[in-house]
Amino acid sequence: MKTLTIAVTLTLLPTLSLAQGCNHGKSAQIMSCAAGTSYDADAKACVPVSS
Repeated sequence: MKTLTIAVTLTLLPTLSLAQGCNHGKSAQIMSCAAGTSYDADAKACVPVSS
């Protein structure tokens, strides 16, 4: 019984850890623009700031 418990644990742990760490495509990316520009969500690009 002890061997079966250890075998099941060693089989499931990698699966559970991958499920916890998988954020592919789910996290927001941080965008930084050069000085004098700002991020335009509509254009999805950095655009010059007009003052």
